[in-house]
Amino acid sequence: MFPVIIETERLRLEPRTPEYVDTLAVYEHCKQGAPEIDEVTEYLPWDPHATPNDTAEFLERGAKGREEREGIDYVIRPKEGEEGAGEIAGFGGLTFDWDTDSAELGTWLRKRFWGRGYSGERALALAELAFENLDLEVVTVTHDVGNENSERAIEKYVDRMGGRREGTLRNYHAGDPPVDAVRYSVTQDEYREADHEHEVAFFGEDGEPWP
Repeated sequence: MFPVIIETERLRLEPRTPEYVDTLAVYEHCKQGAPEIDEVTEYLPWDPHATPNDTAEFLERGAKGREEREGIDYVIRPKEGEEGAGEIAGFGGLTFDWDTDSAELGTWLRKRFWGRGYSGERALALAELAFENLDLEVVTVTHDVGNENSERAIEKYVDRMGGRREGTLRNYHAGDPPVDAVRYSVTQDEYREADHEHEVAFFGEDGEPWP
């Protein structure tokens, strides 16, 4: 149903499952007290992991989401030639709503990989998967109000895909107090009409082109 490996000009995306990413390696970047983890998770809906078991469950949820077609998430790794090649740069994927023919983008990156355009490169690849391979009608993405880094990145790649900023969703995320979020969307027609040349290739488990 979904590609196993996605490759872009500078990135290699592999499934967020225990078979493709080491639990302890992820834990080192997600654990409480990890360098800059509080800054990384400030606008994310999860807290730093207290134990390796939290990380194992995180990876298992990735596998379950893929199996049940609820969503696909990938570990993002820079390719050879990039600083930090092969390292875990972060994670990114799509959450599906098959009833509305739509999917929502989501991602997070370690701070050392911010500012490189990786978020947009990953978004364009996943949008191509959503529109050209899965024939979905709409791709959306949100960021919390106040998250200026995500706002800049999202506005740039959504504009590139021909999409638009829809507006503010009040009390969109649970919290104390609840958090407002800004939503953007791109339709299949907008994506196909936009000028967004990019490199992407999809591969199956056998390493052959997918589908």
